[in-house]
Amino acid sequence: MTRDEALEIALALPGAADHPHVDRVAVRAGKGRIFATFGAAGDMNVRLTADEQTLFAESAPGVVGAVAGGWGRPGWTRVELAAADAALVRSLLDAAWRGAAPKRLLAANPPPRG
Repeated sequence: MTRDEALEIALALPGAADHPHVDRVAVRAGKGRIFATFGAAGDMNVRLTADEQTLFAESAPGVVGAVAGGWGRPGWTRVELAAADAALVRSLLDAAWRGAAPKRLLAANPPPRG
């Protein structure tokens, strides 16, 4: 998956908008928090819970892992997009979006059943 493909998936989420953030493109959920950032080198960082980070990292070793340093401990997760498939990226972005979206967006977009 490419950076542009992943960014397109992120921006298709309800209320998502991109904003510059240091040397990366950041995507926010509405006027809420940043849930994903994209680097020029083709990497993506997503904001998950620590438990979600562990689950995704265990299911996709070498593709998903904690961001280096203190950022990774609370759940910021690095994704090697070149090694990721679309289903994994969609799942990661959906989880990150749900953790950052304002209540009104969450209420209007419940998770799929099943």
